[in-house]
Amino acid sequence: MARVELVMPKMGESIMEATILKWRKKIGDTVELDEPVLDIATDKVDSEVPSPVAGVLVEILFQENDVVAINKAIAILETGTGSVGSGSSSSQSAVDSSSAKAVEVPYVPAQPSSASSPTSNVQSLKSGEGRFYSPLVRTIAKQEGIAQSELDALSGSGQEGRVTKKDILAYVANRGSSQGAVGSSSVQPSNVQRPESNVQSPMSSIGGNVEIIEMDRMRRLIADHMVMSKHTSPHVTSFVEADVTNMVNWRNRVKDQFKKQYGENITFTPIFVEAVARAIRDFPMINVSVDGTKIILKKDINIGMAAALPSGNLIVPVIKNADFLNLAGLTKQVNDLANRARQNQLKPDEIQGGTFTLTNVGTFGNVMGTPIINQPQVAIMAMGAIRKKPAVLETEYGDVIAVRQMMFLSLSYDHRVVDGMLGGSFLRRVADYLEQFDANRAF
Repeated sequence: MARVELVMPKMGESIMEATILKWRKKIGDTVELDEPVLDIATDKVDSEVPSPVAGVLVEILFQENDVVAINKAIAILETGTGSVGSGSSSSQSAVDSSSAKAVEVPYVPAQPSSASSPTSNVQSLKSGEGRFYSPLVRTIAKQEGIAQSELDALSGSGQEGRVTKKDILAYVANRGSSQGAVGSSSVQPSNVQRPESNVQSPMSSIGGNVEIIEMDRMRRLIADHMVMSKHTSPHVTSFVEADVTNMVNWRNRVKDQFKKQYGENITFTPIFVEAVARAIRDFPMINVSVDGTKIILKKDINIGMAAALPSGNLIVPVIKNADFLNLAGLTKQVNDLANRARQNQLKPDEIQGGTFTLTNVGTFGNVMGTPIINQPQVAIMAMGAIRKKPAVLETEYGDVIAVRQMMFLSLSYDHRVVDGMLGGSFLRRVADYLEQFDANRAF
């Protein structure tokens, strides 16, 4: 009988920890392969953690509401035959190599150890006084030049007074000039440089006919992520208007046949994704991220599509290698990810690895938008509503005014690495691909 560790999966490029929401299984319960064992939460998504093997849950290492670093063991499973807890358990722990090879845990391997590595043991996450700090809190403290004494003095809102991400970000935002001087000589972060700010939230008077609504966990984390993005990247937004009449007419003509042939409803989103993927191939420097003074060029084109949840929160599932999919493949991916996003059934791998994000504000009837960059990416595009409008057309007989299907496209980009020429040219290229859509094309 082999003992297998169930580890906290890596949920995204910037996610260093997750919170255990609920254990679905108890010690002694039988667990099938890929059966959900517990629910976890990060600042991007709530997710189920499936079992990598079939067996019995024999040990739970963390309790509900505990914050656990990625790649850290959270439970122990026993596989094979035999009774759990029998006198032979000590001999079962010495599994031969052939048995060990039969079990492969489908999670991301541990990252190389470093001063802020999430795989460090618990002892390394404590202060000299024995106070626990999560890997993410430690990383933010190091990046912001917060001394250990400062960290120990913070009052935490987490379980048993732990300092949470929200606590330390609030402290950073409200540090006075004296505290700013303390960290002025510290090493600057390699991936995110956030300027110190003394700006505090405006005071509001509560009284009269009001209702106070506490933000849910996801909304608080989204708020933190949006503020961090604005602090990290100098945002610039460019706009173009595109004539998409050919695209609209083609979709209206083929949608019934497409549904019959592929069993999928074709929307405009996969067409937008196709155009964006082609434009990224033309302008690869839009498909990058920033690490200090280094630009990381991403060779894979993984396009995230912002999806609204019934709760009003947002999530961004990712279409991997979008440039290798035809329109039918993109349609299937878009529909599948969107449906499972609304049902909170996305897997961790499906919300990470994005290199560019697309958001369709036209779904809500908006004609344009200025979206916030989804860090660590450097650009995000918003597609506005398609409206019939009079437009001037050039013909061999002169200019004429005709009713056309028009839409606005907007691109918000990180002006540290994307200048106006690159951002504007990329946006114009996407619009060109949509305007030049072949109305006679096959699927």
